[in-house]
Amino acid sequence: MKLGFVFPGQGAQFVGMGKDLYESYDVVKNLYKKTEEILGIDVKKLTFYSSEEELSQTKNTQIAIFLMSLGILEILKEKNIEAEILAGLSLGEYTALTYSKAFSLEDGLKIVQKRGELMRRKCAKWKLGNGSYNWTRR
Repeated sequence: MKLGFVFPGQGAQFVGMGKDLYESYDVVKNLYKKTEEILGIDVKKLTFYSSEEELSQTKNTQIAIFLMSLGILEILKEKNIEAEILAGLSLGEYTALTYSKAFSLEDGLKIVQKRGELMRRKCAKWKLGNGSYNWTRR
């Protein structure tokens, strides 16, 4: 039997996600530590203790979901559970590429960080005064 994983995109985030895994698995702690060293961001604070508003900023959400997905994968790998088939929804494509070793962890993190920043800048230009977005603007 072949096993497949599908990785989520932006919108699956919530404050505190993964805190239980961080506290229970050294492999997740190590992943957060590596991420903080590579990106220079306190991802524990961002993911576990920030506000919904701060976490929901695209530049933050992208890193948080990517890291959480990779953390779950590390736990599964420790249990000898690995996928042969991968797919991802938007941001999840980058998780699939990193899991498949198309990107190193460092490159994956940097790409996702840059992607989130570029999306934040583009969306800021589309935001209207009433809080909605003008998706037709070029």
